[in-house]
Amino acid sequence: MIYFSIPRSQSYIINIFVFHIFHQAVLEPDILQEAIPGNIRRAEHFVTFMKKLVEHLKSRLRTVAGPNGGVLSETPLAFLHRLINNTSLESKPLKFAYSRLNSLLRTLNVSNLDEFSSLTDVADFSTLLATYSTGVARFAVILEPNGSSTVPGATDPVIQLACLDASLAIAPLFKRFGSIVITSGTLSPMDLYPKLLQFQPRISESFQMSTFRPCIMPLVIARGSDQLAVSTRFEDRGDIGVVRNYGSMLVELCSVIPDGVVAFFTSYSYMESIICEWDAMGLLRQLTKHKLVFIETKDVVETTLALDNFRRACDSGRGAVFLSVARGKVSEGINFDRHYGKAVILFGVPFQYTLSHVLRARLEYLQTHYQIREQDFLNFDALRQAAQCVGRVIRSKTDYGLMIFADSRYNRYDKRSKLPKWILQFLNDSYLNLSIDTAISHVKFFLKHMSQPVDQAALQSILLTVEEVKLMAPKATTEAEVAGEGGAMITEASALLSIRA
Repeated sequence: MIYFSIPRSQSYIINIFVFHIFHQAVLEPDILQEAIPGNIRRAEHFVTFMKKLVEHLKSRLRTVAGPNGGVLSETPLAFLHRLINNTSLESKPLKFAYSRLNSLLRTLNVSNLDEFSSLTDVADFSTLLATYSTGVARFAVILEPNGSSTVPGATDPVIQLACLDASLAIAPLFKRFGSIVITSGTLSPMDLYPKLLQFQPRISESFQMSTFRPCIMPLVIARGSDQLAVSTRFEDRGDIGVVRNYGSMLVELCSVIPDGVVAFFTSYSYMESIICEWDAMGLLRQLTKHKLVFIETKDVVETTLALDNFRRACDSGRGAVFLSVARGKVSEGINFDRHYGKAVILFGVPFQYTLSHVLRARLEYLQTHYQIREQDFLNFDALRQAAQCVGRVIRSKTDYGLMIFADSRYNRYDKRSKLPKWILQFLNDSYLNLSIDTAISHVKFFLKHMSQPVDQAALQSILLTVEEVKLMAPKATTEAEVAGEGGAMITEASALLSIRA
């Protein structure tokens, strides 16, 4: 099967770019102001134009998938040059393919746009390709003979347009606004963002969580009950002892933690393989004695249905465990507040797949243009994703939960120090390098303490009234002082401000 794909990056910075790429702030002025070229203005001419473009892309895919093919990485300029030579198309109309296709679909009153999603991808691709073909190559065109197929020996060629420079997304905002605040709970380590987004922050600060009780207990489990170190490193993940310890860890934790538990794995393939191993060992049968088991898949509909049933199991008191993947749907936008998430277990450090050709191209770009070392970026990305996963468990001032980091590498200071400050404030030395048995005793103590009624007076003491907030607001004397005379501020906190009536 041959198909066309423009994948979205796993970094949320690039996701912002993909989402806004065709908004007015990002497209060049000539595309926004100039009229559509005459050679694609008529519908029949534009259809002929797109046919030639599609045939060229199919030809490139057939070449890549052929016996003399292989992985290719080209700059947009090189790809565009070959396209023009082989099809005699001009580069300027390519810039308007996206807007011209949208105009044609509106004119024809097409109601089901999903039928034209593949053609829309081609138009998107050509517009980006022609728009960013000059100057420094901030994109890479990567052709792979087996880009997404998981079937051994199957051919599934793919063309990927990868954005290498995240600063493209936010640059128009810096030009338009005098002051910008970038805030999130998962920005650590914050010193890398100015390099990635190419700006100099006026203020850069990471805040602790304002809380009236230790509502988070982060635990680093580095050893199983047999004292064998657990890790998802490539050389260790297939070890039968590590697999057994991970399974036993999940069973024992689910036996003492009530309601909902969420477990994250580093990839779909690793999750599938370890579940098969657990089933052969009989650990899944033991797990189902304590909780119902639900699994995230790559199918959005199946995952949504699994989440609904997971919540029903928690509401009924039966309890459930949801097995999911870091960088998947569940880790990015699903909250497990209250009884839906009493604990999050993270099996391993969620590094990106380092043999990905898209990732290799981006790492090379960051090293060459921004002097960001490969390992620095990989650690930054992995620990930010780890915080994203475990942060699902705490969503309000009265919420509480366990954060289980199940990998011996979290004991290393260079790893755990990159976690947000609102997690580190609860990560005591006594919570490091734990065995499963020791961790279980900490879990029981924490749950017993958190099960006590909420002290309303203590809760009110950490909240601000509206009057107190108004008193804290500084009085700005000039417009320049309000905007800080241009600049950006980066802040990180789980909750910046809470107000009580």
